[in-house]
This record gives sequence, C-alpha cells and structure tokens, in this order.
Amino acid sequence: MIKSQYSKENNDAFDIENRLVSSLTIDEDEAETSLRPHTMDEYVGQSKIKQNLQVYITAARERKDALDHVLLYGPPGLGKTTLAHVIASELGAQIRVTSGPAIERAADLAAILTNLEKGDILFIDEIHRLNRNIEEVLYPAMEDFSLDFVSGKGPMARSIRLPLKHFTLIGATTRAGMLSGPLRDRFGMMLRLEMYTPAELKSIIVRSAKILGISIDGDAALELAKRSRGTPRIANRLLRRVRDFAQYEKSDTVTLRITNKALGLMDVDELGLDITDRTVLEAIIDKFGGGPVGLDTLSAATGEEASTIEDVVEPFLIQLGFIARTPRGRICTKNAYDHLGRTYME
Repeated sequence: MIKSQYSKENNDAFDIENRLVSSLTIDEDEAETSLRPHTMDEYVGQSKIKQNLQVYITAARERKDALDHVLLYGPPGLGKTTLAHVIASELGAQIRVTSGPAIERAADLAAILTNLEKGDILFIDEIHRLNRNIEEVLYPAMEDFSLDFVSGKGPMARSIRLPLKHFTLIGATTRAGMLSGPLRDRFGMMLRLEMYTPAELKSIIVRSAKILGISIDGDAALELAKRSRGTPRIANRLLRRVRDFAQYEKSDTVTLRITNKALGLMDVDELGLDITDRTVLEAIIDKFGGGPVGLDTLSAATGEEASTIEDVVEPFLIQLGFIARTPRGRICTKNAYDHLGRTYME
C-alpha cells in the first residue's frame, strides 16, 4: 500500500507553507508556467473580465495606444499573473515582470520605467507591498507619463521632469484594501477575479492533462475540480500528484478510482480540506466545545502560529461557513459539525 507523503508521520513534508491545497505558490509550482494559457481564448473562467478586456484591448490596438492601467485583485492562485501575460500577448506587447518587495529604491523603479518602450507592460505583483516613497514615483509616471526628480542640493537644487513613453501598468494584489487611495485611483480598470466553478476547473484540468500528456476520465477530472477549492493553481497541483499515483499503478488513464484513492491517501477530503483544516476544526469542537476560543489559545492548542491560522487556514473555512469570527473568539458552525460527522448541540 502506498503511504501518503503528506501524513503526520512525515514532519518534514507536513509543512504549512507547502500544503498541497494551499493557494499560495509552493516549491513544486515552478512547473506550472508550462500550463499557463497564452491567449484569451485559452484562458478559462472570469468571463465578465474577459469580455471587458477584449473591448479595451481591441480599442487600444485600433488607436495604436497603450492600454489603460489595470489592477487585478482577488485571492491567490486565481490567475492574476497569467492574465497579465495574456493581456500582453493579446496586445503584442513586451512585458516586464517585477514585484513590490523587489523594488527597494525609487531609483530601481525609475530605471525600469525609463527602459520601457511605447505600449510595453510593467507587471508589479504584490503591488500593495510597495514602499510609500516608491509610490510617489509612480504617481506622475501613471498619470502624466513622466518622472519628477530633484537635481542638486540647497540653493542650486532644481526640479527636472523626464518624459516617459506611454506604457501600461498592471498591478496584482490579494489585498486591494491595503493600497493607498492615490495609487488605487490611478488605475483605469480595477478587476476582481472570482473563485472558479467545478465546471470551469474541470475544463482547466482537461486542458492541463493534454499538455502534460495525461489521459484522464471526465469523472476523475470533475472530482479533482470539486476538491480544488475553486483555485486553478490547486487543481493543477492535484492533477500532477494524481498522475504520479496512476503511473505507480501502471495505468495509462487517471480514473475516478485512482483519483479517490490518491486524494484519500493525501488527506484531501471531498471539499478540499486537508489535515491542517481538520485539526483546527477538531480543536475548536473537541477541546473548546465548539467555541468561542481566542486565536492565541487556538494557536497553542494546534501548534500552528496564530498568523498562519488567521491568514492561511481560516479564510477557506470561513468561506465554507465552517468557522465564524466573533468578538469573543472563533466558533464552529453546524456545517463544520456535519462535515466532521459530529452531533451539533445548540
């Protein structure tokens, strides 16, 4: 029998930062770039965003002008970076990729901006993590396509404005509320990416399977989709792992039987919850009578850091309606009791 590499017995593999069902990027996701779509037709889901972008991109091409600045926001793993590359491909433009934490000095951003050609795209991931001093450089660059800086010191100081070629800034963030008002207001388009439906994820899994050279049954693809938390990144990750199980069993096709067996051994249940999610739920129910329990107490009871529970584990459980945050602490709802097969008492 195959032993799950994600079981509690393997403490090295049981790493909150590398959870199989984490929507954050983990080490093995480096292979994901080959699965990314390159055109709007290949990009599955986000239909309203795609329809609007098609209009804006077509108009910009016909005017031979740069696309207006775009802010993409939403939970991690939904394809913000992928969509930025698709926009660049549809425009036939070059894209320069960086991130908020990578830009440490205003001079670094100025160097990037002055090297952009007309119509080029600058993609800044985690744009909410830009230093406020660096944001000041972006304001005139986005609004007037110019850089303002001061040359010299004291009485000899003078202000110089350097013109920039018209470019498009695409910012991506999981926390749009952390953007300053002046920066947020300079984006002409603010597009929120929504969670994917099982049908959309099934289409993504079938497409990814073809790219990876995998044969997969429709029922197996749908089962993977249901357990992927509405996130393409997780769907592709689960597909690669289930492929390994099919190969181990010398099967040319990923079947529903193999999929259920593999996901069971990897501790991913029918809703996409893993052992970490269930540990938190069981701690609230079994140790604290369903709550309320404070975050620090819950952290001590589960052995997970409070910030990890709050930022990584809780969001999906709240989305499912399994946990509620109250002024007195966290409580488990009837949905959580039902899912774990426990008796709920008012």
